[in-house]
Amino acid sequence: MPPARGDHEARRRDVSEAVWRVLADRGFDGLTLRAVATAMGASTGLLTHYFPNKRELLRCALEVLGERAENRPRRTAPAAGLAALRTALLDILPLEADAAAANRIWVGSWDVALADPELAREHAARYRRARERLELHALAAQQHGELPPGSSAADLATAAQGFALGLVVQALFAPDEFPPERQIRLLDAWLAGVGREAGGSDGNGPDAGGLTSSSAAPGPAAAPPAGSG
Repeated sequence: MPPARGDHEARRRDVSEAVWRVLADRGFDGLTLRAVATAMGASTGLLTHYFPNKRELLRCALEVLGERAENRPRRTAPAAGLAALRTALLDILPLEADAAAANRIWVGSWDVALADPELAREHAARYRRARERLELHALAAQQHGELPPGSSAADLATAAQGFALGLVVQALFAPDEFPPERQIRLLDAWLAGVGREAGGSDGNGPDAGGLTSSSAAPGPAAAPPAGSG
């Protein structure tokens, strides 16, 4: 008799949690059926029901990353528009230890996804969904006169995501050079530069929701994993 649906879903949750624990401890290089089985306290034979080959295990790992990113706790934006865009970008950066660990896993996933065209398309879709969320904030910022009205909101969101992910990589490789306060300062400077285009070249345009680097502490967050935005 096949397992009941509830039992099956519970087992899949157990598998997903085990995959995440292996990724957190060993990264993608250490992701094997044996490692996942050990994390679950199960046999490798049981896992072949879910992962008939290594590719399916990798696909599950990328799905787990995506689900963690989609469901992670997020900071509350103080206002709509540019301030909300800033808050969303703060959630991407490795400002806390848990966020740095999650970002290391995300960066490790790039090589895995790029090696397989289908996995690459699925991973690209995850980043596209993250850009779409940023685009909504960019549109609101344009409506508030905080970002250039003639620019493509989609392009602004792409630039914002690209800036944040580039900063993530630098902070992961050189954490002493890019402590949280510097990451925030660099983000605010980038947003202020984009905002000045909306207010003219005199430097009196709107900044990132009225926030300056001196008031840019990330604030309380329930250890938000980062990566996709």
